[in-house]
Amino acid sequence: MAETLTEPKLGEIRRGHSLGYKNNHKMIWAACEICGLERWLVIRNGEPESNRCSQCMWHGRLREKHPNWNGKHQIYFQGYVQIRLPSNDFFASMTDRRGWVFEHRLVMAKHLGRCLHLWEIVHHKNHIKDDNRIENLQLISDDRHKQFTMLEMKIDRLLSKQDELMKEIKLLRFENRQLKEKQNA
Repeated sequence: MAETLTEPKLGEIRRGHSLGYKNNHKMIWAACEICGLERWLVIRNGEPESNRCSQCMWHGRLREKHPNWNGKHQIYFQGYVQIRLPSNDFFASMTDRRGWVFEHRLVMAKHLGRCLHLWEIVHHKNHIKDDNRIENLQLISDDRHKQFTMLEMKIDRLLSKQDELMKEIKLLRFENRQLKEKQNA
């Protein structure tokens, strides 16, 4: 007889089939020791498979094996650098729930001597996401960032078009010289 699925309680044990899994392992409802996320875990040798969720897993013994880990910071999947701050740090209020903050935001906050608001955006002037020197960073609002981005994209398109036109002019000049040489010969 199938169990009715009710809201599980921490430490509750059920079989995988009753939860919709393909396996029939014993499973326990447990919370991640880092972020508190509650999820079903397989029980192996009478113990939960892990004390951490998959997102926090690399924070422990696996972090050194993570391809983006270099000892103090991690390159975020979109190219931005993240730094882990201790909970007693002055800038800890800028971190996510796991204690990570984008390095460019931290650099700007330290430069200003205050925590940044969520609506404040730190713009990379040279568009290199891991170049977090203060001279490359600019603090702007969201609407200004959109304006900057649109203008920069337009400038990039115009410069690209200019390069194409310059190549075409050089080619036409070359062909024009060739025609003059044939006429003079």
